[in-house]
Amino acid sequence: MLDHEYTTKEVFQNNFFNDWQKEMTVEERCLIKHLDKCDFTEIHRHFIDKAAAWRALPREEKQKLKEEAEKLEQEFGYCILDGHREKIGNFKMEPPGLFCGRGDHPKMGMLKRRIRPEDVIINCSRDSKIPEPPAGHQWKEVRSDNTVTWLAAWTENVQNSIKYIMLNPSSKLKGEKDWQKYETARRLKGVVNEIRSQYRADWKSLDMKKSQRGVALYFIDKLALRTGNEKEESRTADTVGCCSLRVEHVRLHRHANGHQHVVELDFLGKDSVRYHNCVPVEKPVFWNLQLFMANKDPGDKLFDKLTTSSLNKHLQDSMDGLTAKVFRTYNASTIFQEQLQVLTRAEDSTAAKILAYNRANRAVAIYCNHQRAAPKTFEKSVRNLQTKIQAKKIQIAEAQEELRKAEVDHRIKGDGKSKRILEKKQRLLQKLEEQLGHLSTQAIDKEENKHVALGTSKLNYLDPRISIAWYINLSWGPCGRPGLFCDKDVPDQMSLMLSSMPQVLPPLSFGMVWGGTSNGLEHEGQVAAQPTGSRR
Repeated sequence: MLDHEYTTKEVFQNNFFNDWQKEMTVEERCLIKHLDKCDFTEIHRHFIDKAAAWRALPREEKQKLKEEAEKLEQEFGYCILDGHREKIGNFKMEPPGLFCGRGDHPKMGMLKRRIRPEDVIINCSRDSKIPEPPAGHQWKEVRSDNTVTWLAAWTENVQNSIKYIMLNPSSKLKGEKDWQKYETARRLKGVVNEIRSQYRADWKSLDMKKSQRGVALYFIDKLALRTGNEKEESRTADTVGCCSLRVEHVRLHRHANGHQHVVELDFLGKDSVRYHNCVPVEKPVFWNLQLFMANKDPGDKLFDKLTTSSLNKHLQDSMDGLTAKVFRTYNASTIFQEQLQVLTRAEDSTAAKILAYNRANRAVAIYCNHQRAAPKTFEKSVRNLQTKIQAKKIQIAEAQEELRKAEVDHRIKGDGKSKRILEKKQRLLQKLEEQLGHLSTQAIDKEENKHVALGTSKLNYLDPRISIAWYINLSWGPCGRPGLFCDKDVPDQMSLMLSSMPQVLPPLSFGMVWGGTSNGLEHEGQVAAQPTGSRR
């Protein structure tokens, strides 16, 4: 992690040295004794030999190790669930390392210790063969609990949280749970207008509990805020959600950025990721916030009459199975679908369509505040991409000159041979221009995704049937499959969804898959068709 920006943070450095001094050997203590506390370069040299040894391995040795890894995956990377062989997601134990967390986590830099068999609980059927622990070790416990979906569990030392080995997202069980989740979100479509009308009516209530609940639901719906107090992270970091917002997290601006009634929110959310947003709100919300903040200290709760449990109960009364997360799923999928309709054109190239797809995904990631630090290899990869673009432009210029010569030659000779050469030069130029277009859109996509994490929303908040319908509606390829499916540039997750799609599934329109409209914040649009009950 020497080159990562985390190592420049004082909290990371302090936590690292405090933990390392507890764990280091006598040799390492001698090494660090006379070093400046923040001199990571000298410390790094102590550990560099193993990496150098790996790089020095002959190609045959590396290939042999890879083949052994594949054999291990075949043996340990699958399980039998209800008679079906299912792939396991994370079957390898995470090695010791340094905890990073997200955002400005107060425990970043602490040492994640090695997990021993004595730390691990195994969950398997009573009549199955219990996995053998490594020689000289034993499992912490072996149980048979068919009410949970994890296969093994242990408690990690940094946050004292439980980690699990789970099934791969492509598994039947995970697919069924996802289907239920997205069906719940689609059911929200039928009552969302009623819920929005109700919480708007609550803004005018003289009952402070109702007015606070109405504003909180507006934030949850409009800004995708979590309710708060969902986890016990508050013991280690000052993270808050909607219900636990404090006065110090909110600033009100009558005029800002060309808008009236602007609310500025600034707090640490889940995983200590900073949420900072200035958003115009409706006038009653602005007035209510002024009332909620009146005569309170910065550390006082904004919604002091509201609790997470009372808000969840109200949501359950509005619709069975409704939680704050359902709003996130509903709005995220709706925004995604609308953006795909706006950004995608059938005549665009494959690269342009994938760029449109990622931009629609990015709109959802921004809505859900899915941030990330720029990858440490970002600048290098951008430079490499720009080098390829410049080289491709030179190739195109050369191909254009060759094509010009071929055209002149064909005009002079007019025979079949010169015509074939001309057509060959034309195809080459077209191919090179397509490659340049692909590289250019790839560079744009990389730059736009620099600080946005697309994976979380793609895997957890976007109904995959929307993506499938998008592919099907663009074009149809051989074997009755979407043409884009055969392209090597299709994102892996989408290929996985398409590969599991029923062969008989007909082309679907966007409205048939999802339907409804977003909450009117960032995107507007109408999709008139009703949703269907087709499963993934």
